[in-house]
Amino acid sequence: MKTIADLGDLRGKRVLVRSDLNVPLDGSTITDDGRIRASAPTILRLAEQGARVIVCAHLGRPKGAPDPAYSLAPVAERLGDVLGRPVAFAADTVGPSARAAVEAVPDGGVVLLENLRFNPGETAKGEGERAEFAAQLAALADAFVSDGFGVVHRAQASVYDVAKLLPHATGGLVAAEVDVLRRLTRDPDRPYAVVLGGAKVSDKLGVIGSLLGTADRLLVGGGMVFTFLKAQGLEVGTSLLEADQVETVRGYLDEARAKGVEIVLPVDIVVAGAFSAAAPHRVVPADRIPPDEMGLDIGPESARLFAERLADCRTVFWNGPMGAFEMAPFAAGTKAIAQSLVEITATGALTVVGGGDSAAAVRRLGFADADFGHISTGGGASLEYLEGKDLPGLHVLEEGDA
Repeated sequence: MKTIADLGDLRGKRVLVRSDLNVPLDGSTITDDGRIRASAPTILRLAEQGARVIVCAHLGRPKGAPDPAYSLAPVAERLGDVLGRPVAFAADTVGPSARAAVEAVPDGGVVLLENLRFNPGETAKGEGERAEFAAQLAALADAFVSDGFGVVHRAQASVYDVAKLLPHATGGLVAAEVDVLRRLTRDPDRPYAVVLGGAKVSDKLGVIGSLLGTADRLLVGGGMVFTFLKAQGLEVGTSLLEADQVETVRGYLDEARAKGVEIVLPVDIVVAGAFSAAAPHRVVPADRIPPDEMGLDIGPESARLFAERLADCRTVFWNGPMGAFEMAPFAAGTKAIAQSLVEITATGALTVVGGGDSAAAVRRLGFADADFGHISTGGGASLEYLEGKDLPGLHVLEEGDA
């Protein structure tokens, strides 16, 4: 894949940068600016080279039409703070405001376009509608830099189609993410453990199957663990359960035994009668979950077991919290995993926090990005890469220049 250096002298050139600025908001307040901070170095590098930088991104899932709740205006303000220079904001994506803002941006200046998903062409299934929107975006620029790792697994207009229309390059963030993923998939240092959590096992079935041929240990927590426990014939009460995946999971457990991959499941669970921080909670053995209660975190013995099975690892990939970490009574398991990774990172192990809720969790629980080997900006993209899927946004960058 070509890099920014391959684009030559960019002074005075209009460079369209596809960033991932899909940050969580509480009203208009950004609650985690990790993706903004991760995107800033590429934008700043281009600006310092004298390019006229046009940043485009999405936020949330609006229905293909403008929605003030999903405006990128707060992101423009925070991006300016992080960059240490003003960021102009266009009130549309390819309309009069965008064209005027691009025309006005000086060499070394930065402008952020409004939410790409306010235009239905961004995520259209039809190639024609998508290509039409991409052509409008491409008309704003002389070159394209792909730096939104969180969307490279999507064949969307600003990710895939624009790259076909302009001289293009890979941004620093995407290059760094791909480098880490290659280290996870090409002769990783061992022992190699994968920690999976989060709500749904169905979201991770493909990657579980792939990892059974790569990882030495698979540690499972979060809401998805109850499908694993059910596959062992255990009672899971009112816990989150994907009953239609029980047989599939049972097959994976058998396959893991046959391949010598260690599957580590919780031995105790924090349960409550309701999904609420105020609900009374207690710790029970994993094989004694009451029928009228739900599991909301791994228990303290499980946390110790998981830490023990991570202590000698030289490579760890973690995707998905161990419980409902947003509520203090159910955050201890996730915090214990994070602390274990911090400790082995200090010994030189490669630890990768796989984006999404995992990244938000470690920051919310007081850990710094530098405590880990790498915090990904794209949980979904990371999982699909590890599963061995073709990522359209990366594939198009490898096809040669426009």
